[in-house]
Amino acid sequence: MNRIEQVKEMLEVSPHNNFLRHALALEYIKDGNDTGARQLFEAVLTDSPEYVGTYYHLGKLLERLGETTLAITWYEKGMKEAKQAGNRHAYNELQTAYEDLIY
Repeated sequence: MNRIEQVKEMLEVSPHNNFLRHALALEYIKDGNDTGARQLFEAVLTDSPEYVGTYYHLGKLLERLGETTLAITWYEKGMKEAKQAGNRHAYNELQTAYEDLIY
């Protein structure tokens, strides 16, 4: 059983587990399934906007897909959430990615 199948199996038991959904999205990216990854990242952030690690990965995916404006929007949302959570590390990563796009 490959990693995608393993994570999907775990998600059957816990379908709204953000860690597992995020992990599956990362596996999808490795497998070339950008659409599946994007859907999962967006679902995580819709359900749990405080799950700040996902903003960075969604933004990077959108950048790679040429959706720069949307990536900037997600980075801004992520910086706001990271700041509210006091997560300086995530804030700094998002800010760097954001600034790389706008400057």
